[in-house]
Amino acid sequence: MSERLRVGVVFGGRSGEHEVSLMSARSVLANLDPRKYSIVPIGITREGLWHSGENALQAFRDGKPETLPRVAILGEPGRRGLFRWGEAGAFGRAAELDVIFPVTHGTYGEDGTLQGLLEMADIAYVGGGVLASSVAMDKALFKQLMRAHNIPVVGSTLVLSTTIAADAEAAVRQAEQAGPFPLFTKPANLGSSVGVSKCRSRSDLLEGLIDAARYDRRVIVEQGVEAREIEVSVLGNEEPEASVPGEIVPSDEFYSYRAKYIDDASELRIPAPIDEETAEEARRLAVAAYKATDGAGMARADFLLDRKSGRLYMNELNTLPGFTQISMYPKLWEASGLAYPALMDRLIQLALERQAQKDRLLRTYGGAG
Repeated sequence: MSERLRVGVVFGGRSGEHEVSLMSARSVLANLDPRKYSIVPIGITREGLWHSGENALQAFRDGKPETLPRVAILGEPGRRGLFRWGEAGAFGRAAELDVIFPVTHGTYGEDGTLQGLLEMADIAYVGGGVLASSVAMDKALFKQLMRAHNIPVVGSTLVLSTTIAADAEAAVRQAEQAGPFPLFTKPANLGSSVGVSKCRSRSDLLEGLIDAARYDRRVIVEQGVEAREIEVSVLGNEEPEASVPGEIVPSDEFYSYRAKYIDDASELRIPAPIDEETAEEARRLAVAAYKATDGAGMARADFLLDRKSGRLYMNELNTLPGFTQISMYPKLWEASGLAYPALMDRLIQLALERQAQKDRLLRTYGGAG
């Protein structure tokens, strides 16, 4: 490579997973080879303001993003770069960019909104497109799509926050349609177990609904299963590959936010101690779910393995999975023979390939007489 590719790494954002994003960004920035890439760190504050500059990640970790210049990506094709705010709102070019590596977990980053901006700007970016991102992010819609493709999922129902606020009793009755207790309440469009509650009674269920509704206007209620948690990493565009499966043994009652990021006591078993038939089924279902959502670049498929029946249930598909040093996505690929720095190279290559495909498409039609 004669010239280094210019990679913008976007992190932070208006999400309950803001802190997780900073942890992922730290690992991504540390594993992008500076001999191959000219790296531009770009942070988004909790209020949605964009900043960039030297040591941007540290400024965000210190809670001082205002010390950095304000920047923006413009949703205009042909201007593939980062622009700096000037006086009176004028823009000046701050950096040329060849590809964006989003590490923005959760809303306004993983749900198709950021991807829509990058599509408008006509710039290559790592990970799924608008459709895959938005469908996979909404747990209720995702489960409907899985059922349509005969991919097994647990029983679930959707409750709107307006229903919870207007008639709590009706909301609880609706939630109970998901199945017998225990039930899980979750914000439909959030990850990292933020706002997730395990409910064993009607009073628990009401509390769980109220808590989840703090984070999203749509709350999904899922049937609880006595299960092991199995995960598979997927990589690719039209011909995706699946990693060896791994298992998470959470330190908490379920894989909560605390168990994921705080107490450092959860156990990751790689490869998962499961029989070969179950492992192959997990890999098959992971690729099937990925293709059903028109996935691109990467995703992590999360399964529930019923301890009693041995049946696998698709739980979630994360289109921007965690990239911390303890995250399953890079660890599973490392166990499959692809080291973290090589994984970064592959993801950027896939982004450029996807953009090249789009660049060949016709944008005008002159066939009408």
